[in-house]
Amino acid sequence: MPMISLYDATRADVEAELVGAPRYRIDQVWNGLYSQFLEPHDITTLPAAVRAQLTESFTPALEPKLRTVADDGKTIKFLWRLVDGGHPIETVLMYYDDRATVCVSTQAGCAMACGFCATGQAGFNRHLTAGEIIEQVVRACREARTLERRVDNIVFMGMGEPLANEPAVWGAVERIHGDIGISARHLTISTVGIVPGIRTLATRPLPVNLAVSLHAARDELRDELVPINKRYPIADLLGACHDYLKVKNRRISFEWALIEGVNDTLRDAKELHALSRRLTPTAHVNLIPLNPTPGWPTKGSSRNRVHVFRDTLLEFGTNVTIRSNRGTDIAAACGQLAAGQPVRVSAPSARESSTS
Repeated sequence: MPMISLYDATRADVEAELVGAPRYRIDQVWNGLYSQFLEPHDITTLPAAVRAQLTESFTPALEPKLRTVADDGKTIKFLWRLVDGGHPIETVLMYYDDRATVCVSTQAGCAMACGFCATGQAGFNRHLTAGEIIEQVVRACREARTLERRVDNIVFMGMGEPLANEPAVWGAVERIHGDIGISARHLTISTVGIVPGIRTLATRPLPVNLAVSLHAARDELRDELVPINKRYPIADLLGACHDYLKVKNRRISFEWALIEGVNDTLRDAKELHALSRRLTPTAHVNLIPLNPTPGWPTKGSSRNRVHVFRDTLLEFGTNVTIRSNRGTDIAAACGQLAAGQPVRVSAPSARESSTS
């Protein structure tokens, strides 16, 4: 029988291993793992024999390989190797003045093949289990505790497409919410537009936030930037978002990576505004200056162009903010996570577009 990873183990698994243990002992194990973020051998409320038994029976799923720091210590990227198979994944911990956020991976690699994203160009290896996702959060919480900081927000925006792995992602959400104690309103699941996944998410009981990586508001352009759009075009995607809003009444965010001369024009701003208005409450737009990706020939919009695009949307009445880049110099920013895997670049087609 294969060994269960530490954070894939359920309370029933622990009870089965600690045969005859009283309930309070199982509570001590759970508190040590999910509230104190300890490894089994460090849970000192447990007898030494129980700690040894847990260590032998349940193994961590992530092997630490590299820890890199940027932004004066405010951004930390962790490179892990999955114990099962050795695939690399990455997690990013970001400290802000008023919060600490963890960006977790949900797959080893990604099959969505968005050309401007290093993860998508590196290819897909496998889905992560719920425990492998949870363990990323636990390890980041353990790191934050060294600075007496508490992790407040979890964003499922690392490597992979979360809604292509929805059952495991939701299993992680339930444990992060119920056992670690992070509010559903501080959990954000990102998607490039997996319509069946959005519809499944609408049936789930917790009101998590939904972020859609949109990047284009017309099918012709989005087909090129986000290939899954050919299967789930914008009209279908908006329909799923509208239904999600009816059920959850939680504002949806549209993520928009600004690419010079591609999706930062007046036409794009008009189309984005019109699209966001079709949702009630109106979607919030997060502008993300495109981060450099090895080999990708197109560059992100200039700082001035980003602000012009933002100001144009504001004049239209769109709810919009610019997301600050964090960890760019350690390849920890949006679209840069490739865990050291080779990137297969597919160049965008040339186009002429008015920036007036």
